[in-house]
Amino acid sequence: MHPTALAMALAREAGAYQLQHFGTRHRVRMKDPVDPVTEVDTFCETLIIQGIRRHFPDHAIVAEEGGGGAAGESRWRWIVDPLDGTVNYLHGYPLFCVCIALQEEGRTRLGVVYEPNRDELFLATDDVPSTCNGERIAVSSTERLLDALVATGFAYGRERGELEINIPVFNALLRQTRAIRRPGVAGVDLAYVAAGRLDGFWEYYLKPWDVAAGALIVTQAGGRVSMMDGTSFDPFGTEILATNTRLHDTMSTAIAQAAI
Repeated sequence: MHPTALAMALAREAGAYQLQHFGTRHRVRMKDPVDPVTEVDTFCETLIIQGIRRHFPDHAIVAEEGGGGAAGESRWRWIVDPLDGTVNYLHGYPLFCVCIALQEEGRTRLGVVYEPNRDELFLATDDVPSTCNGERIAVSSTERLLDALVATGFAYGRERGELEINIPVFNALLRQTRAIRRPGVAGVDLAYVAAGRLDGFWEYYLKPWDVAAGALIVTQAGGRVSMMDGTSFDPFGTEILATNTRLHDTMSTAIAQAAI
């Protein structure tokens, strides 16, 4: 099976399982005091990893819950978030997604974000424009930050001081934009930037499975993705700024001026 078809099929299968068990009682363990994992996370991760290994046994896999094991040595590396938005899912808040990316020698070649509640599958490859359910999407044309709808998120590591860096940035951009949303699902935030529903997104202390797929989808929809200071994006870094391109420098400057 072609990697694109496989990623799409596995994302839809995991999303269907999530909807089937949404709103029920879940077994929960805590990665830290506010960061839960449910049995649905682990089931979906196993489902996706087994599907990848069945077709591509020599590929490395990096997955949020560790089911991929050590990344190993391979030209190809899958990056998987089986359930992005676990807190939303656990509370019955209907916004969460599946994120699957594929890299070749560190370059992201394929990105899939599937949001099962709306049955929307966002897809990009590095040589084809981004789509949602097969229809081409593009970033917004918003040119002024004051007209922009942007989104962000806050890290779970409260005891490590990870919240503090984003609070002054949030406060500053709250005054400089039309509005800020905080959905709690980085994969969806990035897909919505790509689709022109959001004009920008920034967040600190993310992991590669949160952003690898969505970053490619933004780029292939005409957007720009970087670190906060505008330097080249690295999904294995700890931050991301994604915009419609027109607002990128303005947002980067505003963040730099506000950050601790």
